[in-house]
Amino acid sequence: MRTPADIIAGILARNPRAVGRAISLVENGDPRAGEILAALEDSRVAAATILGITGPGGAGKSTLTGQLIGHYRALGRRIGVVAVDPSSPISGGALLGDRVRMMAHATDENVVVRSMATRGRIGGLCAAAGAAVRIMALAGCDPVIIETVGVGQAEIDVVRLADLTALVMAPGLGDDIQAMKAGLVELADILVVNKGDHPAAEALMLEMTPVARERGRALVRTVATEGKGIAELADTATALAAAQRASGEQARRRQRNREAEAVDWAVELLRPAIRAAIHSAGPGCDPRATARAALADLLGRPSESLPTLSEAAFKPIIPISPIVESVEAAHGCCSATHA
Repeated sequence: MRTPADIIAGILARNPRAVGRAISLVENGDPRAGEILAALEDSRVAAATILGITGPGGAGKSTLTGQLIGHYRALGRRIGVVAVDPSSPISGGALLGDRVRMMAHATDENVVVRSMATRGRIGGLCAAAGAAVRIMALAGCDPVIIETVGVGQAEIDVVRLADLTALVMAPGLGDDIQAMKAGLVELADILVVNKGDHPAAEALMLEMTPVARERGRALVRTVATEGKGIAELADTATALAAAQRASGEQARRRQRNREAEAVDWAVELLRPAIRAAIHSAGPGCDPRATARAALADLLGRPSESLPTLSEAAFKPIIPISPIVESVEAAHGCCSATHA
């Protein structure tokens, strides 16, 4: 299973090894990845629901994910899971790993689990995770679940790839709940109060009910360790996904996600050229000025013509093709086949 055609055939045949091989090629920037990714526009990809599960550590996300897998398997569904893990500072690999977190389903060929390490690079992770989700969908996985270990920027950016996001909370987390209410609730479609048998669970439900009502979010109470509330959570996700498709919201979200993913890929493609330009510029007192000078050199434009930091912050989606073409022409170190 070495050629892209063989790997694509394996994915369509629901071969887990082919799925893993394809994702590895994408993660590693192998030139063969381009042909594989080009084959991902398929009705199966369009029909699959992508469910993001996020929340602070200790909320019980992995247990909840495991219970959801069991629920969907009982319905005869094939499930894909992209598990976003922190990375080892030594090897760069995922610290937790898919088999540690999903042991109950390790031998089920209809449960495809892939751990992806953050490696300290938000953009690269988002780009590879988006491809992994679509590869799993092409292999017949529906839904595909994106599960994160926390609520840091890397995890939040990856969860934005989902059609629906469930924010998992648990009583007793204190300041984490306050931080989530400050911004993460806006990201979520479903608010989940897990560990619903905890003495403080009722108070958290009462606290989150007006928040959910005000923002038009669904609110579900679960006890993941006992499987309670899992069917309600799955049914809520199914109903919301159907409503999104009917209203056109899913198509709009996916278009925004593709644009953001394209920016992530562009940043990854440009990274070697930017690093080389900064190295050539030598040490400077102001890293920001060094960065502007390096970009100006790459683009063949005066640094004064580049956007300011505040302008760039409010324009996250930028025209990337001219930049990539300029870098490829000037340095020859980036190849579009990686995308």
